[in-house]
Amino acid sequence: MQLSELRPGASFRVGKVLVGGEIGKRLADMGFTEGAEGELVRSAFLRGPVQIRIRGYDLLVRRSEARLIEIEARGEVGRGRSE
Repeated sequence: MQLSELRPGASFRVGKVLVGGEIGKRLADMGFTEGAEGELVRSAFLRGPVQIRIRGYDLLVRRSEARLIEIEARGEVGRGRSE
């Protein structure tokens, strides 16, 4: 499953980042490494960026980049909100 498929409030564990180069390095620097756990806080209106909470930080990630992150869904953790 890709990160872009999660619904707000769902938690996840990172499996693999499916892109290398500069984008892959930037995602790794932001905390998207194998085994890292996080939560999708909310999705922006009209398929915009997603807000992710990972390693104690809140990040905005382009939906196109979220499609490049394989995850294992872990369930609902809070009351996320979709806008």
